[in-house]
Amino acid sequence: MENRLLTQFNNVITSEWPSKQITLNYDPLTCRELFELAYHTSNTLSSRNIFIKLTQNENEAGSIAIFYATNTKSFQSIETLMEYLQITLYYNNQDGKELEKKILPLLTSRKQNYINKPDDIKNQILKTILVERKLDECANLVMLKDLTRKVYFAIGDARESAALIPIFMQAEGASLVQLALNKWMETTKNLPHEESFPKSYSPGLLKNLIQIKKWVLNLISTHLDK
Repeated sequence: MENRLLTQFNNVITSEWPSKQITLNYDPLTCRELFELAYHTSNTLSSRNIFIKLTQNENEAGSIAIFYATNTKSFQSIETLMEYLQITLYYNNQDGKELEKKILPLLTSRKQNYINKPDDIKNQILKTILVERKLDECANLVMLKDLTRKVYFAIGDARESAALIPIFMQAEGASLVQLALNKWMETTKNLPHEESFPKSYSPGLLKNLIQIKKWVLNLISTHLDK
């Protein structure tokens, strides 16, 4: 399915729109750890993840995520380079100062908080951000009218990953989240998997995904900010 926003980003936005960048060193984190923290810190309810590529080695540069903000009509890329992580905001009708005023201070603070946490909690936070990413992936697949099979597996990955995370499953509201994911697993299971996800189901699924994403974003931020 054609990803028009990604095509626009690659062919127009990166070369024609004004942009601002911030960078942050990895030390003592791995490339992947800082990438995941940056993904969560840059993410909002109005953000749509239109592209993600992850390297197989967590110490290797080359992971990329691209967000489209539906409220500001701006694009934001997160990329792990050799020496540092780089976040770039491409904006049209803004001043582009959000990165320096909000994202960089918050990401710097969360990096330090994360460093000081026990290894088990670090691992659980990263696994919960994986759930966050799977929810974003599912929403993007639905909006692209991609195959039901892909939507089904994205929901399944989110549900199964969440079930293995204590800080997720012990949080208030976790049972309702899992109930909603289970409902959509059953729904998509009975739809033709090699056909586009039906338009009639899209509003209901997207509404639930946004509700779950809000809960997950709050859960992760709570653990990162304390």
